Amino acid sequence: MLSEYTTPGASIELDDDQIIYSLLTRRIERTGTDTVIASKKLGPGRWQDITAGEFHASVVSAAKGLIALGIAKGDAVTLFSSTRLEWGILDFALAAVGAVSVPIYDTDSASQAQRIMNDSAVKLAIADNRERYDRLDSVKDNCPSLRQILMIDGNALGALEGLGVAVSDEELGERTASVHVDDLATIVYTSGSTGLPKGVELTHRNFVSITISASQALHEIVLDDHPRLLLFLPLAHCFARFIQYASIASDDGVVGYLPDTKSLLPDLRSFGPTYLLGVPRVFEKVYNAASHKAGMGFKGRLFLKAAEAARTWSRKEQAGESHTIGEIAEHAKYEALVYRTVRSALGPNIRYVACGGAPLSLDLAHFYTGIGLPMIQGYGMTETAAPFAATRVNDNVIGTVGQPAPGSSVRISEDGELQVKGPNVFRGYHNLPEKTAEVFTEDGWLRTGDLASIDDAGRISITGRKKDIIITAGGKNVSPIPLEEEISKCPIVEHAVVVGDQRPFIGALITLDPETLAQWLPKHDLSADTPLDRLALNAAVHDEIQHYVDAANSTVSRAESVRKFVVLDTQLTQENKCLTPSLKVVRPAVNRVFAEVIDRDLYGGKR
Repeated sequence: MLSEYTTPGASIELDDDQIIYSLLTRRIERTGTDTVIASKKLGPGRWQDITAGEFHASVVSAAKGLIALGIAKGDAVTLFSSTRLEWGILDFALAAVGAVSVPIYDTDSASQAQRIMNDSAVKLAIADNRERYDRLDSVKDNCPSLRQILMIDGNALGALEGLGVAVSDEELGERTASVHVDDLATIVYTSGSTGLPKGVELTHRNFVSITISASQALHEIVLDDHPRLLLFLPLAHCFARFIQYASIASDDGVVGYLPDTKSLLPDLRSFGPTYLLGVPRVFEKVYNAASHKAGMGFKGRLFLKAAEAARTWSRKEQAGESHTIGEIAEHAKYEALVYRTVRSALGPNIRYVACGGAPLSLDLAHFYTGIGLPMIQGYGMTETAAPFAATRVNDNVIGTVGQPAPGSSVRISEDGELQVKGPNVFRGYHNLPEKTAEVFTEDGWLRTGDLASIDDAGRISITGRKKDIIITAGGKNVSPIPLEEEISKCPIVEHAVVVGDQRPFIGALITLDPETLAQWLPKHDLSADTPLDRLALNAAVHDEIQHYVDAANSTVSRAESVRKFVVLDTQLTQENKCLTPSLKVVRPAVNRVFAEVIDRDLYGGKR
């Protein structure tokens, strides 16, 4: 194992004028008449194609309108919207005029939006619909710097276009020329899984460098053979924003904006992405849906056998082992009967899937890879403009998150923490110099807070979080994440949260997944309408979960094993502060919200 690794190749050298906006203008120079955007404007299954030149014209109109509204270089502007075409237009327009984009998750409350806008001194806010507009309007009087709120559904882009008529091309050109690669481009507030959200200051260099270097490292996915991306992850998250830039910066990539996922599967079929980005829950749901559709009879048994064969196939490929003639024949049979159908659920052109935001179970990664959909996994933080490392198409070692981008470096500290350095590492936390100083080492490396190892080829394996380590009353250090991943493989489990800090043994809180429950219950002679509070106490439900708890326990010592679990009769949500907008579990909040349950039901009131 290595303690430090730098990926071969020089880091990307950027000119002073290479800003986010230039990713679009350079695309136009190469392929300005080709389609770059597909927007769901024509109804279900019908997409409006937009060329790079047409998209750029909309960006220019919006940029001129921003200048006419008095938005100066360095002014902060909030985007409070779902993922949609207008988000992309406004994002590039803000970059063109040197404004600082301050995105807010579309699920954030009015009070959360107020805190963000006041911390970053936002002057203009743009919401997508009436409901989010009203959320902002309800706190406008408490935001001294906020001058105006526009609404996309109220023709905000048309209003900006009208105002921008008074701004000449020369004036816009001068403004754009004043924006430099190391200027602040955006302040993105962390999702707050370990405390109050902090404003991460990212420059144009941070985003442009990782867009170019990651695209080169993953060229088979984002550059080669007419790539198409259907984007439904929130653009307030750096992961989605980066891949938007990568698609638009390619020679012939097309990005489709999907504001909601209510009709995701039909939209996947009609748009036909070649690659798809998602968080683990997306890929878990696709697998569970395929499993439940197969049922419990012959088709169900066939699916389970095919799934296990896919995982075995992938593991043998990873190990460099040859397949037997029998395995090859079996794989061909399952390809015709099962694998092709599962892949087609993600669209007719799908070639790759990529997962980020949280750990994905090894079994699920092997399943997708084994059915012919290489599962690319990556690692990053808001502080690194999202991606920092990723597995490669030709070096996709499942269980790792791959290597850093060319020219970037990783190292492991004496206490096992992963530390990183590269051109996409942020410059600091907004208005928080002490927090900034804490997160950087004396020699300039970013402390990630993650525990990891690095193999001899520079591949990173994440093993836990420094702050997530549980120390039992007996002094045993326990990493909860591997246990949670195993338990969460249970189809009816939505979240598993392991607890036990300063307690006599390890326990777990379990929440149930309503979608899979609805299909699971009738097969176990239970009504699909059974209330959650009764299901939380149901013996069949507990027996189902216990199988997966036992599997998790088999991977650790008895002192680290889950001795008892409680099924909650409620969910972890953003409303009860137990989930971040990017759907990460907020462990301190779970411990706080369910403190009585933990104390009474897991430990009998004993500490």
